[in-house]
Amino acid sequence: MNGALAFQSLFARGNLRQLAAPLLIVMILSMMVLPLPPFLLDLFFTFNIALSIMVLLVAMYTMKALDFSVFPTVLLVTTLLRLSLNVASTRVVLLHGHTGPDAAGKVIEAFGYFLVGGNYAVGLVVFVILVVINFVVITKGAGRIAEVTARFTLDAMPGKQMAIDADLNAGLIGEDEARKRRLLVGQEADFFGSMDGASKFVRGDAVAGILILFINIIGGLIVGMLQHDMSFSQAAKNYTLLTIGDGLVAQIPALIISTAAGLVVSRVATEEDIGQQFVGQIFGNPTVMLLTAAILGVLGLIPGMPNLVFLLLASALGSLGWWAQKRKVRPATKEAAPAVEAAPVESQDASWTDVAPVDVLGLEVGYRLIPLVDRTQDGELLKRIRGLRKKFAQEVGFLAAPVHIRDNLELRPNGYRITMKGVEVGVGETYPGMHLAINPGRVAGPLPGTPTTDPAFGLPAIWIDSGLREQAHALGYTVVDAGTVVATHLNHVILSNAAELLGRQETQALLDHIAKDSPKLIEDLVPKMLSLSVVQRVLQNLLEESVTIRDMRTIIETLAEHAPRSQDPLELTTQVRIALGRAIVQQLYPGNSELQVMAIEPGLERLLGQAVQGGGDASGIEPGLADTLLRETAAAAQRQEEAGLPAVLLVPGQLRWLLSRFLRRAVPQLRVIANAEVPDSRTIRVTTIIGAKS
Repeated sequence: MNGALAFQSLFARGNLRQLAAPLLIVMILSMMVLPLPPFLLDLFFTFNIALSIMVLLVAMYTMKALDFSVFPTVLLVTTLLRLSLNVASTRVVLLHGHTGPDAAGKVIEAFGYFLVGGNYAVGLVVFVILVVINFVVITKGAGRIAEVTARFTLDAMPGKQMAIDADLNAGLIGEDEARKRRLLVGQEADFFGSMDGASKFVRGDAVAGILILFINIIGGLIVGMLQHDMSFSQAAKNYTLLTIGDGLVAQIPALIISTAAGLVVSRVATEEDIGQQFVGQIFGNPTVMLLTAAILGVLGLIPGMPNLVFLLLASALGSLGWWAQKRKVRPATKEAAPAVEAAPVESQDASWTDVAPVDVLGLEVGYRLIPLVDRTQDGELLKRIRGLRKKFAQEVGFLAAPVHIRDNLELRPNGYRITMKGVEVGVGETYPGMHLAINPGRVAGPLPGTPTTDPAFGLPAIWIDSGLREQAHALGYTVVDAGTVVATHLNHVILSNAAELLGRQETQALLDHIAKDSPKLIEDLVPKMLSLSVVQRVLQNLLEESVTIRDMRTIIETLAEHAPRSQDPLELTTQVRIALGRAIVQQLYPGNSELQVMAIEPGLERLLGQAVQGGGDASGIEPGLADTLLRETAAAAQRQEEAGLPAVLLVPGQLRWLLSRFLRRAVPQLRVIANAEVPDSRTIRVTTIIGAKS
C-alpha cells in the first residue's frame, strides 16, 4: 500500500516536470549502449527535428536573452541527443545495411534517397556544404558574438551594480527591486558566459559529424565487402547512401539549433520579438522599397535578363512600398488636423518627476576606484563610510544624510570628488594597492615614491608600494591605505560642514528621537515657545564652532528656560554655551589639567567692546587694529600648537561671538570661549596676551 502511494506521488503532475530532464538524459545515454529497432530510430530522429524547430521558434519569439536562460543547457542536451542518435544509427547501418535502403528506418532512407535523388556523390556534397555553413559561418559567428558579449557584460557589472546602489540610496527603488535588479545583472553575466562555452558544443558537433561520416563510409565498405561478399560498387551505394542519410538527418537539426544560438546572442533586447523587429526595420521604410523596386525594374528591362521574374518582383515591392507610404501619410494627416488641441499634450512631456533631488552628500569615483565601492567585490570603502556615519552620529549628536556613491567617467581613473548639495567640497586621488605615507613633520628620512599632498589636511605625503610600509613606519611616517585616504577625507569634510548638514529634516528627526524619552520637554518647547527654525539655528551655531550637540537634554532645557525672555538665536546660543561650558572645556582640555589659554590686553578689550556696542560686528573695528589683531592672534595660536597646547582664546562674553566669527577664517584652528563658560573648578593660566606692548 505504501509502495503504491509512493509510486503515485512520484508520478503526480508536479513531479513529472521534475522527472522530465533525468528521463531525457537517461534515454539519450541508453541509445549509445542499447540497440534500437528502425521504428524507434525513426521516432527519435523525428523528435530531434521537432525539438530543433521548437528551439528556433522560441528563440525568435524571445524578447530578452534571459527569457531563454536555459538555452546553453538546451545546446548541450540537443548536441548529446544528435551524437547518441549517430551512434545508434551507425550500429544499425553496419549490422543491417546490406539488406537494403530501409535498413536504418524510413527517415534515413528518405533523407538518403528522396532529398539527394539516390546519388551518394550529390549527398556527400550537400552534407559537406551543410557542415561548412554550420561550422564556418553560423557557429563561428555566434561563438564570437557570445565571447565578446560575455566580456563586455562582465566588464559592465560593477557600473551596473553601482547604478543600482545609487538608485537605492536616492530612494528611486526599494530594497526588493534593487535585489531583483542585482539578480538580473548576475544572471545576464552567467548567461553570456555560459553561451560562450556552449557554442563550443555546436562546433564540436560539426567536427564530429564529419569524422563520423567518413568513419561510417569506410566501416560500411569493410563490412559489406568482407563480411557480406558485396561488390565495391554495391557496398558503396548501400552504405554510403545510408551514411549520408544519417548525416543529413543529424546536420539539418544541428543547423537549426546553430541558427537559434545566433539569433539569441546577436539580437538587441527590445519590447519586440525578432519577427517584429525584422519586419518593422527592414520593411518599415517605404522609400527603401520603392527605390529597390525601381532598380529591379530597370534590371528587368535589360535584354537577356529574366525579365518576368525581375519585373514581377519589382511590381510586388513597388506595390508594397506604395501601400506603406499611403498608410504612413494617412495617420500623419489625421494628427495634423487637431494641431491646436494637441498642443497642450506636448506640455506634459516635462513633469515634476523630471526634477531630480540633489544629493546632500555625494562621492564620485573614477573607474579604477570602483572595486573600493562595489558591493559584489566586498568594497572596503563602503564599510568604512557606514562606520563614519555611525561614529559621526555618536560623537556629534545627529545622523547625517547618507553618502550617495556613483562612478563618474569624467574624473581621472584614480580620482574622486566629494560633493555637498551638488557642489564640490573636496577632490583627490588615491591608488588601490598602494599606501600613502604622510609626513607629520618629524620623519627620519625620505622614501622612494610619488610625492603628493594629503587631501584631507594638506600635509606633505608620498605614495609608496605596499612593501615599503614597515620602512615608512620606522621612519616616522603615518601610513594609510587607499580606502582610508578617501574615508579620512570624507570624514574631515563631514565634520567641517556639520552645521550645513543639519537641515530642518534632520533637526525634526533629532527632536522626534528626544521626544521618545522626554515627550513633554519637546512639546513645551516646539512649537509653543520656539519655532523649529530657531532651534535649528541655535544647533547650527554650536556646530559651526565644533561644539557637539550630544547633550540635547541640557540644550532643550536651557532653551526652554530662556525662550520666554528672548527669541534671538545668538542670545540663546550664548546661554546654551554657558550651560554646556563643562563639556566644551572638557573637549578642549581633557582631564582636570589647568587651562593654558591666550587672552586679550584689557585696553584692546575696551576698544573691541566699543566696536560691539557701535556696530555689533567686525565692520566697527578700525582696519589697522583689525590687521594687527589677526596677525598677533595667528602668531600666538602657532606658538600654542608648537608647545603642544590647543589654540584657545579666553575673552569676555560680549566679545566671544564677534571675535569667533572675525578670527575663524584667518585662524581656523582657533577656539574662542567666554569667561562664563569656564567651570569654577578649573584653573586658568594665561600663556600669551594679545595686544600687549613688548
